[in-house]
Amino acid sequence: MTQLSAHAEVQAALERGQFDEVLERTDEMLAARPGDDAAHELRSRALLALDRLDEAEREASDALRLDPDEVRYRELLAEVLAARGAHRDAAAEFASLARDDPRQAGWTVAEARERLGAAQPEMGVDAARRAVRLDAGDFAAQLALAQALVRTGETAGALDAALRAVHLRPEDRQAREALADARWLAGDAPAALDDFAVLATELPRGDRGRVLRKARVLYRQRVTGAGRLVAILPPVFSFALQRGWIHLG
Repeated sequence: MTQLSAHAEVQAALERGQFDEVLERTDEMLAARPGDDAAHELRSRALLALDRLDEAEREASDALRLDPDEVRYRELLAEVLAARGAHRDAAAEFASLARDDPRQAGWTVAEARERLGAAQPEMGVDAARRAVRLDAGDFAAQLALAQALVRTGETAGALDAALRAVHLRPEDRQAREALADARWLAGDAPAALDDFAVLATELPRGDRGRVLRKARVLYRQRVTGAGRLVAILPPVFSFALQRGWIHLG
């Protein structure tokens, strides 16, 4: 069997989700040829899928060391860093990729997303705006811009980008949450609360908890007297909100 066909077989196993087989086969490949950069890549992708992120980073770094000019390996390393929560390093990798090929808006969007994760929202705004300039109809770019502008408090821009993202994908929950955030930022508390209420009935538990916390903070900022009693106990507030009993006039 040629090296090329062996790699193709392992790639097929990776695509089938047979990650243990990928690790076993690439172990054999690297024992026979330690400088096999493609085997390191395949191992990294399998380890990433298994959430063994430190090992995945080592394998991606080895692949890149063996072939520093391979864009695929640079992108893989950035993806592993992002998954590991090393957002600043991941953002730098995506930014480097985008500088080398500015036509690839996806890398610029990824940089913007990682800048937010790294608590660098201003840099995230810059990256997202570059992505939007490349393609104003790119949903991910508009969403990244909306999220970044909300974080930096740029009301008009956040609302515009969020509306564009929702227009491009009306069913997308991240876009609808970004729009609710932008409406809250713009002072349209009734619309924002209604948006959060609808999302709370649709989102899975972890995301639902985040949206409910936002809704409760917003509600407590706007009501007085007896209305505040509803928000004292989070379970009571959540129950009432999800049943459409809570609104702001």
